[in-house]
Amino acid sequence: DVLPSPDGPAPSVSITEIRQYLRAQDIPFHDGYSCLHTPSLFTGEGGDQPLSASAPFTLFIDKTTGSFLCTATLAEGTWQDFQANVEMWHRGITPMPPASSEEMEEEMRQAREDARCIWERALPLWELLDENETKETKALFGISQVTDATLKRFGVRYLRTARSLVFPWFSPQDATLKGLKLVRVEKKGGTITYVEETLPRFDSYRNLFGLPLIGRRDTELVLTGWELDTLALHQAAGVASLALPRGASCLPPTLLPYLEQFKRITLWLGEDLRSWEAAKLFARKLSLKRCSLVRPGNLQPRPLEALNQGLNVTKILRSALLASHKSIVSFRQLREEVFGELENTEQVAGIKWARFPMLNKLLKGHRRGELTVFTGPTGSGKTTFISEYALDLCMQGVCTLWGSFEINNVRLAKIMLTQFSGRRLEDQLELYDEWADRFEELPLYFMTFHGQQNVKTVIDTMQHAVYMYDITHVVIDNLQFMMGHEHLSVDR
Repeated sequence: DVLPSPDGPAPSVSITEIRQYLRAQDIPFHDGYSCLHTPSLFTGEGGDQPLSASAPFTLFIDKTTGSFLCTATLAEGTWQDFQANVEMWHRGITPMPPASSEEMEEEMRQAREDARCIWERALPLWELLDENETKETKALFGISQVTDATLKRFGVRYLRTARSLVFPWFSPQDATLKGLKLVRVEKKGGTITYVEETLPRFDSYRNLFGLPLIGRRDTELVLTGWELDTLALHQAAGVASLALPRGASCLPPTLLPYLEQFKRITLWLGEDLRSWEAAKLFARKLSLKRCSLVRPGNLQPRPLEALNQGLNVTKILRSALLASHKSIVSFRQLREEVFGELENTEQVAGIKWARFPMLNKLLKGHRRGELTVFTGPTGSGKTTFISEYALDLCMQGVCTLWGSFEINNVRLAKIMLTQFSGRRLEDQLELYDEWADRFEELPLYFMTFHGQQNVKTVIDTMQHAVYMYDITHVVIDNLQFMMGHEHLSVDR
């Protein structure tokens, strides 16, 4: 068996092992939806005294990965880090959360400083020079119906120089500013697109927008894929609502502890089938039995659109479908879904490639749950084509995992960066950082394997990546290198 390199995923741990370990260490815990809840090691002193069951249960252990987060101190780490801290605590040493690298710390500090400068320059929308500018700005973002009181409650501001709305990220601990999301509108022909930028970068940006306004006694929540939808929901239905930092593309597991207090979660992520698929995926992470989903449709658009059209938002929420279902269904239960597929044939066909119109004719689009095999002789351009093909989807927000068993990741990333920039960067090295920064924003991940591998190890890594990053597209290049030649005699 070939082991993954040290920076591969942490060894997996089962929920049974976690429970057994906590009992053996006399750590009280109770079962949550996605996490086990325990008193925190990081809020008191180390020593021989057992953790008290009457202490607040502020430490959350992910049932799938064993990773932990203490919401009181923001200490977080892997299952192995947790075990190491328990050992320290037993020896009377105050546990220390695992430190991130100095480089990361400096980057986060710089991002917070940049965010503070932007925040101070941004103005509340109702403080713009005149009423006309306020009206025009609101109309541009489609929030004419959103009141100043709602914008004020959520702390939304406007940055004139960048013509962007500014959404703050406040620490749940002490309400200090941790980061920002800037959203601006771009018009191309008749279509409007929203361009987002975050400080810190997307992979470190974990803001559940609206979290400081959630009360301890709130038990019902609506999760949206966009900050403006959260504003609309609060205003139209007065419900507790949060927006996911990366919309319908990803639900980072580090956010699950903040969602544990809710007995019922309604997912209303958007108005297309992609949002619907994402809602079903996220419901599995959050525990199906407490989740309901709002099905996209003409009479059930995204919350902001529903507010603008004067629809009854509370009624739409009441019609949300339960995520959990029994193992046997009748056509009556499938009827609405079948109609949805007939009504949205283009969306059902999948995500279209922007660069390959002929491929769209052949495959219609990229759809989850399908396997496509590309074959061809050595040197015919399979890797070059597949990297362009995957990059095309990745640029449209499809979370992609690469397993490059034939060429190493540095060479593959160089090919993809060249394709992404559309230029020979070796001749224009001064542009490297600019393009590398843009490339880094893509939801693209690489497995660290190379050459022949144990298939179970590769599958475990893929499952880990799907849970952590909501991967919806996996590329294996190529099967022969991964399996090794002696495996090719067995059932393919």
